[in-house]
Amino acid sequence: MTAHPELLRLRDSIDNIDAALIHLLAERFKCTQAVGVYKAEHDLPPADPSREAAQIARLRALAADAKLDPDFAEKFLAFVVKEVIRHHESLRAAKG
Repeated sequence: MTAHPELLRLRDSIDNIDAALIHLLAERFKCTQAVGVYKAEHDLPPADPSREAAQIARLRALAADAKLDPDFAEKFLAFVVKEVIRHHESLRAAKG
């Protein structure tokens, strides 16, 4: 069955957005990797609960403004932050 042209157009848009998200996440992780190196070099803890709380509040507000479910945005951020902390812990362990 051949997809309708409008459906194909919408799917192409989704594919482009997904590609942009992957590239943005890659850039974000490059930055957080540098933060992890800095923290390891300066003997700082991998996690920063006060920063994480501020980020959650900020992203929930951004999500609400963008008409995106703030709970979803928070879950997404929690997933990303968990991975960042894992990287930071690895960098700290490698230093020690």
